[in-house]
Amino acid sequence: MTEQDRFFLDKSDPSSWRAVNAFSRKVGAAAEDAGIPASVMELVNVRVSQLNGCAFCLDLHVRKAEAAGVTTQQLAVLPAWRDTVLFDAVERAALIIAETATLLPDENTRHAEQAAAREALNDEQYSALQWTAIAINAFNRISILSGHPVRPHKAASTGATPSTGGAR
Repeated sequence: MTEQDRFFLDKSDPSSWRAVNAFSRKVGAAAEDAGIPASVMELVNVRVSQLNGCAFCLDLHVRKAEAAGVTTQQLAVLPAWRDTVLFDAVERAALIIAETATLLPDENTRHAEQAAAREALNDEQYSALQWTAIAINAFNRISILSGHPVRPHKAASTGATPSTGGAR
């Protein structure tokens, strides 16, 4: 599919796109007011984007996560975060929320998971992280349905661009 063949939702209805962005800014402000670090917000954004398979959002939020202090090791093991000791109680609670809001497990599982997350968070933090997961799920769907492309980044120090694969 060429870029001309794609139907970009954000371009087709700019007022709705602005509304989604305003919603996202409000969610971010609520998280900041609740004391949620940017690194935790980005862990949620990356995990939800992994679960949804959103290449565009993964490309964006992995870079933002690294800039916010999430380690390369944490990002590498994020799909298996429950099997590591690399995440603190707040990060683990945020990841529970990310997965629960995205996968929507059965009611009993959902209640048990939410109860576990609430142990590490106050009401404002719990609410802010739920809204964060909802917001990134919306952005994932917009990007996936639009087929937003992921383009190679220029290499930082050499000025070279990464190989696109294939034989030379």
